[in-house]
Amino acid sequence: MQEAFLHYVWKFKKFDFKNLHTSCGMPVSISQVGTHNQTESGPDFQQAKLKIGKQLWAGNVEIHLKSSDWYAHGHQNDKAYDNVILHVVWDDDVDVFRSDQTQIPSLKLQDYISENQLNSYQNLFENNKEKWINCENSFSEVDDFKSSTWLERLYIERLEAKNKLILKLLEQSANNWDEVCFKMLAKNFGLNVNGQSFLQMANGLDFKIINKLSQNQFQLEALLFGASGILNKTHDDIYFEKLNNEFQYLKQKFQLDLASNVQVKYFRLRPDNFPNIRLSQLSVLYNKTQHLFSKLMQTENLNAIYDIFDVSASNYWDTHYNFGKESKSKSKKLSQNFKDLLIVNTLIPLKFAYSKFKGRSDFENEIYPIISNLKAEKNNITKGFSKLKPKIANTAMDSQALIQLKTNYCDLNKCMQCQIGIDLIRQ
Repeated sequence: MQEAFLHYVWKFKKFDFKNLHTSCGMPVSISQVGTHNQTESGPDFQQAKLKIGKQLWAGNVEIHLKSSDWYAHGHQNDKAYDNVILHVVWDDDVDVFRSDQTQIPSLKLQDYISENQLNSYQNLFENNKEKWINCENSFSEVDDFKSSTWLERLYIERLEAKNKLILKLLEQSANNWDEVCFKMLAKNFGLNVNGQSFLQMANGLDFKIINKLSQNQFQLEALLFGASGILNKTHDDIYFEKLNNEFQYLKQKFQLDLASNVQVKYFRLRPDNFPNIRLSQLSVLYNKTQHLFSKLMQTENLNAIYDIFDVSASNYWDTHYNFGKESKSKSKKLSQNFKDLLIVNTLIPLKFAYSKFKGRSDFENEIYPIISNLKAEKNNITKGFSKLKPKIANTAMDSQALIQLKTNYCDLNKCMQCQIGIDLIRQ
């Protein structure tokens, strides 16, 4: 039994609320269940209105699995709980008192929940250790309109989560959006394996230097390679020597004091994702497009966005993946899939954050036309949901929402905070 189930039952009055009595036998009549407090500390439902016995009460409602949880959570010492007018529990195992020693009435909810309601809940959670998600046997039964509406809300929730990092970077940069854009691009050029290392590298550089060197692609590439530790090892290679010499010159010229613990990884990466290839592409992008952040914010057409990201690594990398080892000639261009990842993980979160910063929140006009025209990502999460409900992931918005659903709800057993879980129990 989860406490979240009791929250759901109380919030939506999914119990026999017309014939309630406290554990002491006093009748209870509900005028208002109260406002569900899901984020702030304090009682679970605030501003409830109840009649207990002959007395009208206005105050808060606290919910626990066992009434003894009141003491386990230390509420008896917290004055924020002195205005609790009813303690709703599954198992009433002990009397509960406020800090002034007045007793709080308890309502034993299991006496008023129907067997069907309880069975629906138990079916959702039974044998959940053997399931990919708790509701996998019933997931396909959810109405398409309800699931699509919930996925849209989850996608916005995911954008809000990404917005936290952007706001943190914005604060660190004294509201320099161009600098934030560079750091977000650096992070996402590194993908999952090198993303944090690339962000660490970007955080250690003065963006004024990045901006200045963007007019010279070779110098910018040398700086990024040096700052990320790629030039720490020696190689018998002319291009390596040129980059290293240029980095040492830049280091002296700008009096750079760079972190020495940035470490990039090559292990288990496809050659096209090697950090040297990705950093070279990033340097070419900044050399090609001046005022990159402004252009990205002003560009709304998807094909025009693709054109901005249409870059290749510098010429040396056409015949190399590593220093000193020639390979078959191939232009190291950003692939269509990689461009889509940059749009999903960098461009759109930046547009979302920037619009909110400017006092706008125009999802329908600024975000939706782009994300709804991108193909859904193919990964283990989207493949798993597609097995349960074919065609659920049609666009990148769907796939991003499904990632949010799996990682922040399904994996954490937050079924009673998920609209799909609630709908299944209602059935």
